[in-house]
Amino acid sequence: MKRMIIFLVALVMAGALSAREYEYDKEILYKGAPDAYTEKMCRLDVAYEKGGEARPVIVWFHSGGLTSGWRHVPEALLRDGAVVVGVGYRFVSEVSLPETIDDAAASVAWVFENIERYGGDLSKIFLAGHSAGGYLVNMLTLDKHYLAKYGIDPDKQIAAAVPYSGQVITHFAQRRKQGLSDLTPTIDSLAPLYHVRGDAAPMYIISGDREMELFGRYEETAYFARMLRLNGHKDIIFHELDGFGHGDMAEPAHLLLLKYIKKRLP
Repeated sequence: MKRMIIFLVALVMAGALSAREYEYDKEILYKGAPDAYTEKMCRLDVAYEKGGEARPVIVWFHSGGLTSGWRHVPEALLRDGAVVVGVGYRFVSEVSLPETIDDAAASVAWVFENIERYGGDLSKIFLAGHSAGGYLVNMLTLDKHYLAKYGIDPDKQIAAAVPYSGQVITHFAQRRKQGLSDLTPTIDSLAPLYHVRGDAAPMYIISGDREMELFGRYEETAYFARMLRLNGHKDIIFHELDGFGHGDMAEPAHLLLLKYIKKRLP
């Protein structure tokens, strides 16, 4: 029943989309391109509405296990006037994982430098992503050195982080490169869990159904949320989406993200 209600709400939202007049600026190169692969992958798309007051910004990182997928702006996020940035990044099949995380950091730096031109509010920048994208959100939020390279303090300058089913142990794409199986857990400096602390930006952590998630991802994220709280984090929500697995939990999670943003805005 819960699942049906969420889809009915999604249908109502889809109808509302037609009333919004979003424009797009696409294929923006956000990072120096020393080679063809970087030039191809390190691009982003911006969806925005003209005029009005400064709007919240959602920086969206796509899924794909850090080895596939493509940047996009989720249509479900284009209903409340938020500026939405869909980010592409290089895959770990071609570069190291720290380089991929640096791509994500560079895209956030581009947002801080340019998003006011699209009506974005620099005090209302939310990082969000599904699966691999959620992992990148977690790493940027908790391992401060990635954004510090670009002069950004995520604790003070990110309004909130909203990972959807993001890996919190060392990502399985990295473990595969080390010859480990998907079911051999590792926690090192490339694991968000390694960096849990109480003074991080607000976090809204969303998981799929515990019986339907990928590789025990629910238990991973539940433990992640618990450890953040035990380390003193006071502004964290953990939400399980009953009835939705890893692959289809993003659509209902978009609804939760928009609701969360509304609650946080003055």
